[in-house]
Amino acid sequence: MSNQIQTEIHVDLDNRDKNTALFRIFLVLPAAIFISSFSEFSGDFMGVIGGFLVLPVVLSLLVRNVYPSYVLAFNKSLLELSNRINAYALVLTDDYPSIESNPKVRLIYPDVDGGKKLSPWMPLVKWFLAIPLFILGIIYAIYALALTIIAWISVVKNGIYPEDKAEEAVKVIAYWNRLYGYAVLLITDEYPSFSLN
Repeated sequence: MSNQIQTEIHVDLDNRDKNTALFRIFLVLPAAIFISSFSEFSGDFMGVIGGFLVLPVVLSLLVRNVYPSYVLAFNKSLLELSNRINAYALVLTDDYPSIESNPKVRLIYPDVDGGKKLSPWMPLVKWFLAIPLFILGIIYAIYALALTIIAWISVVKNGIYPEDKAEEAVKVIAYWNRLYGYAVLLITDEYPSFSLN
């Protein structure tokens, strides 16, 4: 079993709601504002990156080689919420992103075992090692955005999301989840693959 975050998104391919898809960019705004409220501290409070708690994890891994379970629970919940919002914004599903868990968008995390399986010094260099992954991730995000525009036109016109476009968009989301698991959430020491597979 992989030590990376695994992403499962059930995509609605047909019988799509054309009206909500047409105005999706406006409908997703309340959810986007809600999740952005978690990253409000990033400029003022060190240790919070995009809403994720990072500094407490780095310090506890360095000093005690322990991953705090309450920080892990918060970071997991925030990433899952972010994925539900992304799936809705990218027109992968018509279900409005719930604040609570949703079986259509699910993330499977590797066993952290309280941090005992993690190297205590790796958090110091993971951000540096992940720079090429972030650069490639930006290219993949542009690719997913282009696919989403094409799929959005198909949903608005025909009520059908092309399956090949859906698979690629989900792969890009999964890539970013693996990257966040490695460089931001620090739940694995296994370097993520550069490929979308």
